[in-house]
Amino acid sequence: QDMDGVVARLLGEQLEDGGWNCEAENGSVRSSFASTINVLEGLLAHERATGGSAESVAARRGAEEYLLERKLFRRKTTGEVVDSAWLQFSFPTQWHYDVLRALDYFREAGDPPDPRVDDAIQLLRSKQQPDGTWLLENIHPGRVHFTLEDGNGRPSRWNTLRALRVLRWYEREAKSDESV
Repeated sequence: QDMDGVVARLLGEQLEDGGWNCEAENGSVRSSFASTINVLEGLLAHERATGGSAESVAARRGAEEYLLERKLFRRKTTGEVVDSAWLQFSFPTQWHYDVLRALDYFREAGDPPDPRVDDAIQLLRSKQQPDGTWLLENIHPGRVHFTLEDGNGRPSRWNTLRALRVLRWYEREAKSDESV
């Protein structure tokens, strides 16, 4: 299906700070982490499917910068955590934002890790359990067609998979930097 109209609309709705906010049509001028990550994932998928355009790539890079300037979860002005719920990892994420989702997006985008993700990586590492897994910490309300996990506070197959992928991406780049 042709998604060019959707992409054009998204490009036209990007806010000055680089991200998006679903409340922009109601006057919001500050981007939302949740809206921004959803648009980023969509633009990346569109680029992979179609090659994208210079405009869509530039918009995506601007939105990545929006998240990176905030170290994926901090206020740009004070450095404080924006929302403690973002420090809890969920799956499925639905439309919600969390640090693992953001890290997984940057991994999927395929660029080398930016040093501004280091705090988020430290958080990710701190949540690994002694048995090597990560827990499901935040089940979002909403309809699901079948249960994917065993519940909050239990080891999560999906969070563990995503976390291990992120760490492999991060550590592979760190090793390649050391060999230079």
